[in-house]
Amino acid sequence: MKKLFSLALALSIGAAVFAQEKKDATLNIVPLPQQVQIKNGTFKINANTKIAFDSEEDKKVATLFQDFLKSNYSLNLSLVKSASSNTIYFSSKNAKSTNAEAYELNISSDRATISGKAAGLFYGMQSLIQLLPVDKKASIEIQQASIQDEPRFAYRGLHLDVGRHFFPVEFVKKYIDILASYKLNTFHWHLTDDQGWRIEIKSHPKLTQIGGYRKQTLLGNYKTDGDYNNTPYGGFYTQDQIKEVVAYAKAKYVTIIPEIEMPGHALAALSAYPELGCGDKPGPYTAAQTWGVFDDVFCAGKEETFKLLEDVIDEVIPLFPSEYIHIGGDECPKTKWKTCPFCQKRIKDNNLKDEHELQSYFIQRMEKYINSKGKRIIGWDEILEGGLAPNATVMSWSGNQGAIDAANQGHDVIITANSYGLYFDHKQGPDQNREPLSIGGLSTLSKVYSSDPMPSKIAENNKKHVLGVQANIWTEYIGSYNKVEITVLQLVLALSEIAWTQPEKKNWKNFSEQRAANQLAKLDQTNTFYRVPEVYGITDTTVYASEYTIRGLKPSVEGAKIYYTLDNYDPSELDLEYTGPVKITVPNSKERVFKAVVVTPSGKRSNYIRVNIINTKK
Repeated sequence: MKKLFSLALALSIGAAVFAQEKKDATLNIVPLPQQVQIKNGTFKINANTKIAFDSEEDKKVATLFQDFLKSNYSLNLSLVKSASSNTIYFSSKNAKSTNAEAYELNISSDRATISGKAAGLFYGMQSLIQLLPVDKKASIEIQQASIQDEPRFAYRGLHLDVGRHFFPVEFVKKYIDILASYKLNTFHWHLTDDQGWRIEIKSHPKLTQIGGYRKQTLLGNYKTDGDYNNTPYGGFYTQDQIKEVVAYAKAKYVTIIPEIEMPGHALAALSAYPELGCGDKPGPYTAAQTWGVFDDVFCAGKEETFKLLEDVIDEVIPLFPSEYIHIGGDECPKTKWKTCPFCQKRIKDNNLKDEHELQSYFIQRMEKYINSKGKRIIGWDEILEGGLAPNATVMSWSGNQGAIDAANQGHDVIITANSYGLYFDHKQGPDQNREPLSIGGLSTLSKVYSSDPMPSKIAENNKKHVLGVQANIWTEYIGSYNKVEITVLQLVLALSEIAWTQPEKKNWKNFSEQRAANQLAKLDQTNTFYRVPEVYGITDTTVYASEYTIRGLKPSVEGAKIYYTLDNYDPSELDLEYTGPVKITVPNSKERVFKAVVVTPSGKRSNYIRVNIINTKK
């Protein structure tokens, strides 16, 4: 596997500040800090610079920074317990804020001081790293400045579905590095689904032995006439591997929330234990070989169902120190429940109105069990059906109505709405034909950035229930490491800012044309796959005119160039370079097609933007 992200690379995304940008009040930091004050002069880091710390917890972060400088700048700086001149100082005892994730970064002529509690120190380090020059010189200069910063939301998450496609431990660690680099603090690990069960359960080994594998995988979009690859597919994480990943995440101040789907999305589990399906003689079942929603779900009328799921929870909880266990609860058809004698008996015995209340019974029963183990549950919107479990947190995905309803009922919510662009596996450009295969939808950089995770219809006294925001990556059409990278990298920049920065401080032009462009330029110098945003200044459009001038175009990546064509061919670096306004004259009854593409220094290309200019005169 290609090395996606070393720690150093993960922490150094966006690491340069160019001389002409030193007076910029944002310092090219993503997410944008709450307060930035630029000062005159620089602080020089050289071989004689020391890294100081207060406590052993502070030393952990100081060591990460030491490792970063050694890996990226060949500077092997000493760790010391007292700060002096020419020192980078990590200090928890000087933390002023009660917010565990807040930090101050003060850079003077002879010292850089990061103050904060453990997580705050880590996030302050991320900001400091983004101020370092990209040139690997023996002496490093950074701008003198003072930064006071803390997050808007306590919950800042990114999700990865490993049920549809499986990704090994080393890749998951690198994914966590991406989160940490942009001050995200929660990794939602979607471990089970119809297509695969990915976590070892020792009391029920067939969950992975059988449920961890499917016979084949769909080729193409499942809504069209797709075919299959006739190749068995699968994989799972041992409990030791889970522990390894959890420990790795903890060191980056990332909490992992596991998701065990119930009562729907259960075909992989049913393929292993068919007796848990509905009816007297359920099954046989196989792990799903395509995508979508399936009628076969856990039987809500059988005690055996709850026994297995409780056994699963008993093994999952010790692996994850998170406060939460995610139980899914989404997309559970009631078709089989309507005809199942066991489910109907459950409805009758418990005086339930219908199958929706049966789902509520299911969720509330599992919540009670999980609460008894000292944990809380999170579920998708659908756990609202039939009445919400009393202590549940709602992850609102289908829009913001679920969040509004839950928050106004006094329940905690997390915003992850696909309508906000927070499904990163959707297409990311204006034309699906120019995008990799995906499930559809649209999640552009501007769409994500413009969203506000705080729905306006939540009453003011209930806004405290909005814990934060999360983006999701579903992997039906993402089977490779490279495609995960290109899916998450650029959009994670916008996610980090809407999660961290106060909305009144957001500025799309500054973000897209400067700070994000700078971050992507640093990514361009690594072997990382990322999506190059389309050229700024135009959109796909049709213009009716005999003469038209294209002007104001800007590359989406710092240091990149724009190339264009006028003959309807796709542009490349072999075509005309855009350096200023392009005047296009169109003969009578003719058409000219202007296409522009961004090409980065490493040779990566954006999708093109097209302008049709049509002269209708005859």
